[in-house]
Amino acid sequence: MKLHILAFGVHPDDVELGCSGTLLAAIEEGKKVGIVDLTRGELGTRGTAETRKQEAARAAEILGVQVRENLGMADGFFQNDETNLRKVITAIRKYKPDIILANAVEDRHPDHGRSAKLVADAAFLCGLRKIETSVDGVAQEPWKPSYVFHYIQDRFIAPSFVVDITKHFDKKMESVLAYTTQFYNPDATNDEPQTYISSNQFLETVKARALMLGKRIGVSYAEGYLSEKTIGVNSFDAFIQQIT
Repeated sequence: MKLHILAFGVHPDDVELGCSGTLLAAIEEGKKVGIVDLTRGELGTRGTAETRKQEAARAAEILGVQVRENLGMADGFFQNDETNLRKVITAIRKYKPDIILANAVEDRHPDHGRSAKLVADAAFLCGLRKIETSVDGVAQEPWKPSYVFHYIQDRFIAPSFVVDITKHFDKKMESVLAYTTQFYNPDATNDEPQTYISSNQFLETVKARALMLGKRIGVSYAEGYLSEKTIGVNSFDAFIQQIT
C-alpha cells in the first residue's frame, strides 16, 4: 500500500497528541495516511499493553487512517541499533511514504528523542539498495522519503513551520480521549494512580499549545513541526492563508 504520509510514534497516543490534526487535514484532501507505533507502551503507569492496543485501534478508527501497526519494540529500553533500524526500514519500504512524521527530537520523555533519531536514520538508510529487507519472503525495493518532519510534544521547540488544524481540532481531541486509561476522564471508574498526563490540566496544555501555534499564523489551532531540511516552494501562493 502506497501512503502519502506515515506517522511514527514511540508510544500509542504520541501521534494523536502530536500530529493527528495534520493527519486529519491530509485525509480530507484525499491523501492516504498510516500510523506505526514502535512500542506497546507497556511501561506506562496506567493501563496495560492490551488496553492500549484497543485504544490505539479506536483512535485509528476515529482518525480514519488507512493502516496502523505496532513494531513491538521494548518500551523504555529500545535502542537505535541494527535490529530496530531494520524494523523501521521494513515499515517505510512497505508503505513508501512521501512524508514521514516522527517524535520530537528532544523532549521530557527520553524515548521520544531516541525514537526521533531512530526513525530519521532509518528513513535515510531505507534508500540504500545494499540493505536487504523482505516481507513474507518477498524482497523489498529501496525507498527514500522526500521529508522527515518532527512534531512538537511536551517541551516547546520553535517550529520550522506550522499546520492549520482549526477544522480538525475537535476530532483530534476525540482521538486523544480514545485512550481512556491514559487521560482525564471524569466518567472513568478506576483506582489507578494519577500521572503527569492523566489530569485535566494536561489536556488544557494540549489545547493551549495548539492555540499558541495557531496564533502565530492567524488561525485558531495549529500543530508545529521541525525540519532539518530546508523547505522550498515554487510559488508565493504557498504562503497565502485563508483565514475565516
